Amino acid sequence: MSDYREETPAYLTIRVTQQEGPIAAFAEQEAWEATTRYPELMGVGLPEFFHARECEAGGWELLGTGTDAPQGSRDSLGSHFRLAAKNADDAGDETARRKWMAAARRMDREVVDDVRVRGERFRIVRAGRFVRMGPNGPEPPRPSDPDTAEVGEAYRLGPTAKGFVVDPFTGTGLSNGILKLELVDFVGVTPDSPPEVTEDARRARLEYPGGVLLPAVFMISERVDGRWRSFDPGAAHTTPQAARDSLASWLRVMAPFTLRLDDDKRAEYARIADRLDETRSNVTTVAGVRYRVTRVERLVRIGPDGPEGPRTSDWDPEPPVDVQTRQLKEQGLWKEEDEEEAAGPIELDERTLELQRLWEAEWERRKNKKRKGTG
Repeated sequence: MSDYREETPAYLTIRVTQQEGPIAAFAEQEAWEATTRYPELMGVGLPEFFHARECEAGGWELLGTGTDAPQGSRDSLGSHFRLAAKNADDAGDETARRKWMAAARRMDREVVDDVRVRGERFRIVRAGRFVRMGPNGPEPPRPSDPDTAEVGEAYRLGPTAKGFVVDPFTGTGLSNGILKLELVDFVGVTPDSPPEVTEDARRARLEYPGGVLLPAVFMISERVDGRWRSFDPGAAHTTPQAARDSLASWLRVMAPFTLRLDDDKRAEYARIADRLDETRSNVTTVAGVRYRVTRVERLVRIGPDGPEGPRTSDWDPEPPVDVQTRQLKEQGLWKEEDEEEAAGPIELDERTLELQRLWEAEWERRKNKKRKGTG
């Protein structure tokens, strides 16, 4: 009698393996406790998109940072092709250069989510995002989550997903295996969801029944009128400190600008930002609104032909660059480079200048703080 595992495709399997080392064991324990403390799973706003390359040994390697719309990842894939063309040119391989450039130009003019170039296959990959919710709100960062960046310096860390191989054959701990099982069965729509979103979600559950978890990212949630919601829906911060830094920047720059705060309120918001920097806290309250650094799980759905690509209902507002250029020309809004030079520098209005001053003050504050810290 044959083993059933020999007949089960890899994308339908969840390989639970022993996680080696004390840190891995600690992370496994935390993941298990989270299922009890934060038992409810909820979808988070916009999905995330990556450009990826199929690996000869199996799986798909993510080639760069995530974007909140598919076209951003298509543009990144076009840049990847241009870099490959340059490398081929440097190596004196004219045939390879032409093929890579042809692929890059195609990305400029067409909506392409799956393409083969010189025997390699590339795809735009979709990752759904989820948070765990408990009686007291969304799950914050776990002690085992890496968080080594200095205050104000987290942006220097590279993306955690770059180089990650989306491969269902890779082993996982028991808790993450259970989470993966929950998420692949999770449709994540509400009665208020548009019909096309609901239809796409249900279709994806059938056509991509497997899944792979990506490293967790972090965002800021806010509690307004007794309900938690995403404060920065498109954000996917690499570390908890990167999320704190984004909130501190909002308090010092964007809040004064968008809310048109007076001097007293600006000083109050700046003091809250300073306290957030000093304590590295995951929670703070501003003007009666509660903010929390929130842990975000990400899942790439997998089917017989690999990872799920963009859905037709996904937010994708921009066309390829050549299409944008043509549209602007048809509307009379496009200017050639020599026309822009002849027109002279763009004059900024007072509101734009105000935002510029706020950011300049923030960067100067960071430089001074760093100088004092190393002095």
